[in-house]
Amino acid sequence: MAKLRVALLFGGRSSEHSISCATAGGVLSAIDRDRFEVIPVGITRDGAFVLEQNDPARFGLDPDRLPEVVDNGTRVRWPESTASRELSVTDASGERSLGDVDVVFPILHGRFGEDGTIQGLFELVGLPYVGNGVLASAIAMDKHVAKTVLEGAGLAVAPWVTLTRAAWDDDRDLWERRVHSLGLPAFVKPARAGSSVGVTKVSDWAELPAALDVAFAEDRTVLVEEAIVGREIEVAVLEGRDGTGPRVSVAGEIVVTGREFYDFEAKYLDADGVELVCPAELGDGELFELQRVARRAFEAIGGEGLARVDVFLTGEGYVVNEVNTLPGFTPISMFPTCWLNSGLSYPELITELVEVGHARGAR
Repeated sequence: MAKLRVALLFGGRSSEHSISCATAGGVLSAIDRDRFEVIPVGITRDGAFVLEQNDPARFGLDPDRLPEVVDNGTRVRWPESTASRELSVTDASGERSLGDVDVVFPILHGRFGEDGTIQGLFELVGLPYVGNGVLASAIAMDKHVAKTVLEGAGLAVAPWVTLTRAAWDDDRDLWERRVHSLGLPAFVKPARAGSSVGVTKVSDWAELPAALDVAFAEDRTVLVEEAIVGREIEVAVLEGRDGTGPRVSVAGEIVVTGREFYDFEAKYLDADGVELVCPAELGDGELFELQRVARRAFEAIGGEGLARVDVFLTGEGYVVNEVNTLPGFTPISMFPTCWLNSGLSYPELITELVEVGHARGAR
């Protein structure tokens, strides 16, 4: 059987560029080479599409030197219309074909990749791709919109206030009253960023202006959320096959012991003070209800392909924190770990995602 040709797309313009590169390293090292031929396409921080080396060692996650896509002078060209699936590359020696692509695997975290923008490009030129479509990606990327949609679907979310820099500067007294009504502690977050970039836990309202500055550096819209007291639980979701509903993994738990919260350093740089426990200790009824909530959240945003649903387990039940349409995907990330403990290995998970994306494009 002929191998499927997969364009692995990573890097990007967001603040999560290096995490995307690290994910690429994991996928390149584990993808089944007997079934798939990989074309690694990197996006520089300036947005140039370059042909990268097919070498996972280039993208190891080293805390002292985070991986990145460097402009090497090549330029990858996407098809100009739905009449072709051919990629080409230009460099100092001219232009050459990279052949037809069967499916694109975008592992781009953050804006300009996880937010529906790159998915729109694939839709325009008719390329099948792995993961969520334009609408689901855009909804989930914007925390205000996502919480509004989830709340409308009958799911509990943390109370929040959304504001812009202009609104804050125009009537600070009004917005301070609204924000203070949430109580302390509170979390300040950019509306459209991930990996806890730009997030601050505020334990004193005197800290709010500085926290807003950090968040506004990432996005023009910011959320202030009430801090929810409860266990931090995550589950992984995969699109169903042959018309079946979404599949949900066992649960993992984030146990924070020596940090304010599960921040960027704890997620990716192996910082102390956080333990990831999978499977989490949940009763059968608690797991059943969690999986129901995760399916409902996935369906509410119109999810396809994959997602990780993050919740808090409180005394009153589950509160949905986030639906992440392109979760951390390094071999030690929670998404593949949850599936590993559900019986699906990391290479098998990659195969599943690629095949589902390819099959959807054929429909």
